Amino acid sequence: MKQQQSVFSGIQPTGEIHLGNYLGAIKNWASLLGKYECIFCIVDYHAMTIEYDVKAMQNNIHNAVLDNIACGLDPEKCTIFVQSDVPEVTELTWVLSTVTPMGDLSRMTQFKEKSKQHEQNINVGLFSYPVLQTADIILYKASWVPVGEDQVQHVELAREIVRDFNRRYGDVFPEPQALLTQARRVMGLDGKTKMSKSLSNTIALNETYDSLKKKIMGAITDEDRKRRHDPGNPDICNIMRYHEFFPGDDDLEKIDRECRTAEIGCVDDKKMVIDRIWEFLEPVQQKRAELAATEGYVEGVLQEGALRARKIAQDTMAEVREACGLRKYPLR
Repeated sequence: MKQQQSVFSGIQPTGEIHLGNYLGAIKNWASLLGKYECIFCIVDYHAMTIEYDVKAMQNNIHNAVLDNIACGLDPEKCTIFVQSDVPEVTELTWVLSTVTPMGDLSRMTQFKEKSKQHEQNINVGLFSYPVLQTADIILYKASWVPVGEDQVQHVELAREIVRDFNRRYGDVFPEPQALLTQARRVMGLDGKTKMSKSLSNTIALNETYDSLKKKIMGAITDEDRKRRHDPGNPDICNIMRYHEFFPGDDDLEKIDRECRTAEIGCVDDKKMVIDRIWEFLEPVQQKRAELAATEGYVEGVLQEGALRARKIAQDTMAEVREACGLRKYPLR
């Protein structure tokens, strides 16, 4: 019987989960359940590359798990665990760092962007982030990595690292492939930058109706449209992208046409978007509340997920150690 191909991806516990996370990652992950062996990770080690609230970390992990499950990640159909619960990932990261050229890491776009955002904290972890990311993926010998377009460069580097490792030590790892999400780049409320907590331009999954309304009504649309009766240009309007993400029963072609002919204005457009996004958020919040009310639920999911993940990780590291000429099973 042919073994089912596996998928791996992760999300950082750096605060509230937002629509960019959902559209760019979680929605796609949920669509893969049943098609692949799906392994999803709360990557707390990755979150340490920037300054963070230590006291809030465990609460952020707890909330990230609830949000992901409420959005469709059924723990009966996938493995959900916390990165640091599987220490083999740091061991593999060290091994991979010995075959990863520094020049390749220095060319990573995300490192350059993060270095600008965190000029006072350009640390080694930020630089070697892609090595840890590669270890995350290949520790479970994942065939596919669902990512947005901004992460494709990292998956390509992972493939190069795998080739270098296999060339030196033998054919141990398969080369992972990027699986692009449908919502390749979700822009924030400013319409100019990717939706990001660090840029404060997000729509959180826990928004109330009133807070959602306030954010959308203040969002940037077509800046060339100065008055209500000026024709708009949906091609450059970020609100139109939100229509496409949450179409509901709306006729998108009709909205596009009426915007261009000024039959509807930006305020009308935003009101429709508010209703469509709320139609998605309300049941997610209700399901999340039900899960949160079940004592021990999240911890149970994480314990079971970590046990499954660690079994795979231990088998992989035994193979890696043997290939590298190390002790296959370290002393206990």
